[in-house]
Amino acid sequence: MVFLAIGNQIINLKTGEEIYKKLLTDSEINSCIDIAKSHNLHVHIYTDKEIVTEKLMYMDLRNYKLQKEKYYDTSLEVIVVDDLKQYLKFNNVEVCKLIISSENDLSNIKKEILEKEDVSITTIKKYGKYKDKVIDKEYEYLDISPKNINKSTALNILKDYLKVDNSEIMAIGDNLNDLDMVKNSGVGVAVANAYDELKQVAKYTTQNPVEKGGFAEAVYKFIEF
Repeated sequence: MVFLAIGNQIINLKTGEEIYKKLLTDSEINSCIDIAKSHNLHVHIYTDKEIVTEKLMYMDLRNYKLQKEKYYDTSLEVIVVDDLKQYLKFNNVEVCKLIISSENDLSNIKKEILEKEDVSITTIKKYGKYKDKVIDKEYEYLDISPKNINKSTALNILKDYLKVDNSEIMAIGDNLNDLDMVKNSGVGVAVANAYDELKQVAKYTTQNPVEKGGFAEAVYKFIEF
């Protein structure tokens, strides 16, 4: 069985069954969007079925390209809308997490959000050797999720749901927000272009980066079909 886990949501990709979900509140979403737009920053959201943005840039553009080129499939439809808040208001969607991106330092934005909302925020910097080669760009982003929710939490929930030992679970990652998940899984895998911190806790590092099939390499190496 293969499951999609993005920290606050777990889905059985074969059956479509939703195993677990914890959402950002309307207050948290609106506050983050307002803060981002007041600083002219790019923001996009993840619902249970979509990646929604006002313009394809940064991480949403990266995910769009990876899906289009069949290197990575989250089964999430990428949607471009005129106004993000209006889309949320009239479509009654549930937001799992929100991303704010910029080519500049976001530490003050993170501080401003945390002064207003009790959420979890991970800062990811894609500079230097961690430059996003998929879209050929350097930037950083804030990964904003409900409080105390991360991919390691999702891993533990999935383990209990399946009633399996930790040694039977493989987790694959490339980013800093995958660190605890990869470290705590039975078979933790880092792809070739992952952050060094992730490679240090992984049990295996792929030969290929994400954009050249790194995730698939790990699956075929460790999973019997």
